[in-house]
Parts: sequence; C-alpha cells; structure tokens
Amino acid sequence: MWIAITLSALAMTAIVAGRYLASSGIFAAITNRVRPGYHAGLGSQIRREIGWSLVSAAIYGIPAGVVAWGWQERGWTQIYMDPGAYPLWYLPLAPLLYLLAHDAWFYWTHRLMHRPNLFRTMHAVHHASRPPTAWAAMSFHPWEAITGAVVIPVLVFVIPIHVAMLGVVLIVMTVMGVTNHMGWEIFPRRLVHSKLGGWLITASHHQRHHEEYRCNYGLYFRHWDRFCGTDKGLSPNI
Repeated sequence: MWIAITLSALAMTAIVAGRYLASSGIFAAITNRVRPGYHAGLGSQIRREIGWSLVSAAIYGIPAGVVAWGWQERGWTQIYMDPGAYPLWYLPLAPLLYLLAHDAWFYWTHRLMHRPNLFRTMHAVHHASRPPTAWAAMSFHPWEAITGAVVIPVLVFVIPIHVAMLGVVLIVMTVMGVTNHMGWEIFPRRLVHSKLGGWLITASHHQRHHEEYRCNYGLYFRHWDRFCGTDKGLSPNI
C-alpha cells in the first residue's frame, strides 16, 4: 500500500511540475513576443521563481497523489465519473463552488500572510518577484505552498464533482495563476472593463497588489475585496 501511495505522490508531483513548466513557459514565451524586453535583466529572478515553484510542485503533488490513490483504490472522495450520478445542471455548478471556496480561503489566508511577522516568514518569497513574471505563479515559500496545497484535496472529500469538471477547476487555477502574474493584460480590454470584468481578477487587478501590497488580495473574484474595502481597482501601469 505504501509503495502505491508513494508512487502516486511522485506521479502527481511530476504532473504538477510539468503543468507548471508548460503553462508558465507558454505564457512567458507569449510575453517575450508581445512585450519584448519585459524579462530583460530578470534572469536570476526567473531562476529563483522556477526553483521555488518546483519545490511547491512537490508540496502540491504529495497530498494530490494521496487523494488520487484514495479515490481510485478506496473510493474515499466525492469525485464521480458517471455524468448521470447527479442532475446535469450540477455539472457546471460544482466547479463554481470549488472556485468560490478556494477564493474565500485564498483571500483570508493571503490577507493574514501580509501581517508583518507572517509576511517575512511565509509570503516575502512571492513578493521578491519584482516585477512578477509568468514563472512566479507558484513561486512560494514552502509554508505558503502548504496553505494552497490543502484546498482541493479537502474539497474533493466535501463537494461532489465530476472528474471532468475537476479538470476544469485545475485549468482555471493554472491559467489565472499564470496570467495574473504576467505584468500585462492578456484578456480583451472590453472584458476587463465590462460589468462582468469588474468582478473578476486579471493581471490588471493583481498587479496592483504587487505594487501596493495592502490591497487586492483575491484570487479569482473581487467580491471579498469589495466587501472588506480592500479593492483598489486596476493598476494604472497596465
């Protein structure tokens, strides 16, 4: 059993690391094409970002591997494969519930990590990226990585979700995590400045957090920032 769990954890670590390298690499290449010179002089920073991110990949991969083993071998989770197991309207609802729950957890833990002592211990590594790049999406101190690594493994025990919809959640997590750190806005201006865009977090919003630190703590949505008075809008530099 322990050998199977270990192999599952190693496999998931490799998958998480590969997903990071592929997604960040693609968007970094797009940045180099669209914004030539943006990465100029950031070679050592990018190498640090990749190093921290690969450590984070292991921290994310280990619990994911344990959960994957438990799902396949013991049926422990609420992940299901039969689309008819729940009403069809529930298929798109489950990812939204996951993203809302993850967003709430991220907002409050992120805001907590901006307290001086915790910032120095846990969050300073991430903010050492000046300016952030696509490679900074998972550039966390191990303690911070742990706070992020537990979310989805806990949710799959609590909220039923089809395996394909769980894939959608992971895609959204990956794309938003990377694009929010690119330093420029990849999404159309008409979306970012629309009524819908006013509730979503993109690079324009998250960049302001990296510029001013004490605002814009959310991950996917802006409702917590707005409700708590920490939303300072979009960066004027993007």
